[in-house]
Parts: sequence; C-alpha cells; structure tokens
Amino acid sequence: MKKINSATVQRILDATDIVEVVSDFVSLKRKGANYWGLCPFHNDRSPSFSVSKSRGLCKCFSCGEGGSAVNFLMKLEHLSYTEALRYLARKYNIEIEEREMTPEEERRETARDNMLAVNEFALRHFESNRNDTDEGRDVGLSYFRHRGISDQMIERFHLGYALEGRDRLYKSAIERGYSEEYILATGLSTRTDDGRIYDRFRGRVIYPVHSLSGKVVAFGGRTLRSDKSMAKYVNSPESDIYSKRRELYGMFQAKQAIAKAGKCIIVEGYMDVISMHQAGICNVVASSGTALTVEQVRLIKRFTSNVTLIYDADAAGIKASLRGIELLLQDGMDIKVLLLPQGEDPDSFAQSHSSTEVEEYIRANETDFITFMARILLKDVEDDPTARANVITRIVKTIALIPNEITRSVYVQECSRILFISEEVLQRQVGIYYNEYALKSREDKLREASLTMPQDVDDGAADADAARADAEAEAAQEAAGGQAPAVNQYAPYLRRYEMALMQLVARYGNYAFAEVVGDNDEMVPMTVLGYIESDLQADGIELVNPDLRHFLMAARRLSHEGWEESYAREQERLMAERAEAFAAGVEEIRAKATDVGSITAMERTLTETVDARYAASLEDYCVGYLSRQLCSSPDDVVRNLATEMVIERHTLSKVHTKYAHVQTEREQLGDLVPRALHELKDAIIATRIKDARSRLAGCDKNDIEAIFAVMRELQELEAMRSSLAKLIGDRVIAPIK
Repeated sequence: MKKINSATVQRILDATDIVEVVSDFVSLKRKGANYWGLCPFHNDRSPSFSVSKSRGLCKCFSCGEGGSAVNFLMKLEHLSYTEALRYLARKYNIEIEEREMTPEEERRETARDNMLAVNEFALRHFESNRNDTDEGRDVGLSYFRHRGISDQMIERFHLGYALEGRDRLYKSAIERGYSEEYILATGLSTRTDDGRIYDRFRGRVIYPVHSLSGKVVAFGGRTLRSDKSMAKYVNSPESDIYSKRRELYGMFQAKQAIAKAGKCIIVEGYMDVISMHQAGICNVVASSGTALTVEQVRLIKRFTSNVTLIYDADAAGIKASLRGIELLLQDGMDIKVLLLPQGEDPDSFAQSHSSTEVEEYIRANETDFITFMARILLKDVEDDPTARANVITRIVKTIALIPNEITRSVYVQECSRILFISEEVLQRQVGIYYNEYALKSREDKLREASLTMPQDVDDGAADADAARADAEAEAAQEAAGGQAPAVNQYAPYLRRYEMALMQLVARYGNYAFAEVVGDNDEMVPMTVLGYIESDLQADGIELVNPDLRHFLMAARRLSHEGWEESYAREQERLMAERAEAFAAGVEEIRAKATDVGSITAMERTLTETVDARYAASLEDYCVGYLSRQLCSSPDDVVRNLATEMVIERHTLSKVHTKYAHVQTEREQLGDLVPRALHELKDAIIATRIKDARSRLAGCDKNDIEAIFAVMRELQELEAMRSSLAKLIGDRVIAPIK
C-alpha cells in the first residue's frame, strides 16, 4: 500500500483555497476580510464559523472547532489524513506521487479505504449490469426509461441493476481481489448460519447513496416483482462508513443548488429526487421514507435555513413525520409544507410539468408548517373535545420550540385565529412550555459538561503531563541504557510559558523578523523559529512538556522540509502576477496619458505599487507557511496544538482601528519573541528558587556548609531573576502551586 509523498503533499497544500473547500459544505458570505457561515460542527443558530482566505484557516467562535482545509475535511467527513489529501488533489487536479507505507500506516488506513473501495467496485458492477447484460438492459434499464428517466440522469445518479442469482456480486468481487471481510462489512453480501453467502441485492434496480464529499457509502435496491412477500426496498445496513441518520439521498448532487437557491426541498423517495432534478429543480433531497433526524437537519442547515417539504395529496405518512419537522422548527429554520394535487407525487408531478410550472406551483401553494400542522391534526377531531384539546396542546408545544420570540408571537396570533382560542391563553401556555424547554436544555448541557470535563482541571492536567513524562523518561532510559531522568514536577506550571513561545513558532516560524551578525560579519536574516531555537540552545533549555517538545521538533522539521521548493514556486507565481498586473497597468496608463512625462511618472508609481504588492504577498506567504504545514500535519498532537495556537479567539473591533493605526502582532515580534523567551526563563528560575528553598528548609541545622551553599545558590538565582525582570518589565508572575 502506498502513501502520498511529502513533495506532493506540499503541492496540494499550496494549491488549496480554504474558502473554496469550505464552500462545498457550508454557505459562506463575505464580511470584511473573512467569510462567515453556520458552523457544520454544532447546532449553530447564527453564523459563527469564520474562514480566513489569507491564512488558510477556519474557526468556529462558538464551539471552537476549526483548522486548516485538511483538518476541516477530516473532522467533517470523518476522513483519514490521506483521504482528505486525495480529496483536495482531485479538486485541484494534482497528480499524486506516492511512497510505500509502513506496516503501521497501512493498518490504520486499510479498513475504511477497503470498505469504500468495495462500494466503488459495487457501483461499477451494478452500472455494468445495467448496460452490458441482457437482463440488465431488459429489466433495469427498461424500468428507468419506463419511469421517464433520461440517460443523463441515470448516469448522474449512477443508477444500476443487481442481477438475479445468489452470489454474483460476491463472486465477481472476490475474482477482482476484494476481501471477503470488507464485502461482508459493507453489507453487500451476508453469510447465513450454515456458512453460505448471499448477495443483499438480487434482481433489483440500484440507487447508490453518496456522502456529502461524493463517496459511495451505501445502496438502496427496489424489487420489480409483484410478490408481496418480498420487501419492496432493501437498503445497506449501518457500517463504519454509513449511518442512515447522517445521510440524505441526493445531497451530494444538490448541495450547490441548495446554496444558490437558498432553499432545500425535501421529498420522500429516490425517484422523486431524480425526476425533480430532471425537471430542472436541483435543490432537492430525500429522507428515504424515514422521519428527519437531528443529524440530517444539521446537514441541511449548513447550506440554508429555508426548507420546503413536499407530500403526496393523501400523504398517509404526514402525521408520522411531524416529529422530524419539529426538529427543523427547533433549529430555527423556516419551514414550508406543500401538498401536491390529488393523485400526484413529486415524481409524476415533475415528469408532467416544466421546471417553471413546478417552481410556480411551489411558490403559490406552499404554506407555513404550523398552519399546515393545525389543519392536518384538527381534521379528524372536530367532534371530539378531548382529542381537540390534545391536538391544541401539541400545537402549542410545537410553537414553543421556536427559538425566535417574534416568530413565536406571529404563530400564536395565526393559531388563535385557526383554533378559535384566546391569543392570551395560547401565549401564556407557549411561554410555560418554552421555559420548560429552556430549563431542560440548560440541564442537558450541564449534564454533558459534567460527564466530559474533569472535576479538577489542574490536577488532571498535572497527572496527564506526569504520565506522558514518565513514559518518555522510561523510553529515554531504555535508549540510553542508563538511569531515567526525574519527571519535572513543574511541567503543568511551565506549560503556560512554553505554550506562549510555541504559539509564536506556530504563527510566524518561517518569517524573518530580524537580522543578526553572521560568521563573516554580514547581516543575516533570522526567522522566529531560528531565533527561539538558538536562544534556547545557548542557555541549555529544553521544553519540559512532552507534547510541546514534540511540537517544536515537528516545527523544526517542517520549516525546512520542502521550504525552498515551495518558496521558489510561490515566488514564481507572484512574479507572474506582478508582470501581468504591470502590463495591464501600462496599457491603461498609455490609453489615458497625454504626454511622455505623464506616462513616465505614472509608470514609476505603477512599478512601486506592483513591487510593494509583490513584496507584501511574498511576506504573507512566509508568515503563514509554517502554520499551514503544522495545521495540516498528519500527526494529531501537532495538528491539534497548531490549530489551537494559530487561530485567534477574538478579533479587534473596527471601532479601534478606523481612526488610528494599531500595531499588529507581526509588527511587534521584535518585542514579543524576546519577551516570551525571558518569561519562560523567569518561570524556570522561579521553579529553581522554590526547589532551593525546599532544600534549605530540609538542611541539617548543624551543616553550615550546606546551608551556605544553598543560600549562595538562592542569591544567584534571585540576581538572575532580577536581571530578567528588567528585560521583561513590571508584571505579576503567576505563583507556582
């Protein structure tokens, strides 16, 4: 098995535009320098997910999730590191060069990759059956064409056919070298108690289910027999790559149309989706006959808050699906419901009408959910006061789920008119249920927090750090064949200062912020990482926190790995942009200017402008280079730490920057880097002072020599700390606990 080599990884990272990547999953709007949208990682009610194009990073300011484009894809789509890189390579048409993976790397990648590979084979197998076999053409292809589905839609949704026969797919997969383990794991085939293998899909037309990123994760199969003892539909079981609660049929094909239209239309079945797409209505997905789940609702909300549900005229399953619709309402979404004419379903209606007619019918006939719900539920209880009261209570509880107060009030007014109930009574009851929901929500959050957060954060952090340090000490002992060094008891205390230093490395590691005198007395540029490393080395300081020490080693490697090639490539690109901008500017100048003197002066100004833009862009690239590498690292520890360090939690309001220049962190690096080093050294000295005082307290009163030795040590340490204090400035040092 192979792994993508580092040079290819670098090309992928350089080509990736995080705004384009995130936009495939989240509807973004530009606001200032960044882009904003609803967070895909939690139940976001207002846009709190920020995407920075210049820094190549995203961040939710509510739940804290974010990172690079690679990290975003890994978390959102549950992809491995390699899968995320392959996704980006396909997106940007980058040819992948690979190396052989280690056995451990291969074990980690195998399971999921193999299951997806088996599903991809099954997709091609079913498509081949449809086109290349007599049974497939006569039964499967004929069925689709009989239903009015065009060849274009058949290909777009990868519709297929499963041949009759006990194990034809299984045998074909085995012959192609696919493992029985993964064929069974995907549910494409099953093993009976007597050991025989049966294909799940036999004699059925096949509807593949794609994830949001386009991976084939499951299949649905429809029988064409009239035998009532046989299930009409058979679906793939739950697996490591498929959860029915998380998927919506057609979402992969519809996501761009949903974002563009600002609305998602939900229908019931596979054919409904396909026919609507064929009619030109592409913002359509299907719940596949089940009630909507929380995960599906959140999937929709990444792209829009406007939903229209389409039901058959008789709609026998409407009442059963109300719970799913209530979930939409609770998430603050605007829900409309549409009943089609008698005898029609979305499939037949789309087949018999043009896209304009379908769109016009939806606009003219869709109604808000609460009104629709009231009419549906009251239809059968007009003569039963008790049942009517129960229906009204349910409607009131549903209104109470709406988070927006104004929207709740509007619905109360409308329902008062429909139900012939006093508006004051309805408002009072809605308020009672709303407060109950709010209280329950707070209790659930507190309960969740109590289950996930340690009872004593400081002690927990200390224990974790100590455990990791113990492990590293044992490893060092085995490697050196000597005695293991003692675990630094102050690791949790020093972590704050080490973290501040590593944050500067993560943000600006490859940025040349200063010049130093070289060996030949010439001035040599010094990067932030180079300065920090040389200073720590000069004083013999090594980070005590194992994760941060590991982080620094990774930063050291990544700052050099592929840097020259990447820098040269970016420099070439920016030079081409500069030349293009200069040529366009000259052409514009010569079209406007009236004399040679004006042309010369304007060209001089143009040269200065494009040169300044080129220099600024190249500097920005250097600044962000290491952060992009660290935030896209395959190492979970490095990647998560980098994401935490690089992304700012808050942004300074424009009120503070509109009328006066506020120095950026980059402009202050000349002060910030030395200060961070001095503060770390001060913290280390503070730990040594505490140790010395403990030793002094434990000295034998009669051992004058030992007492004086410790006192001299204390005096030297205090002097060193006093000198550092002058460099740092007045501040409060956190006490060591």
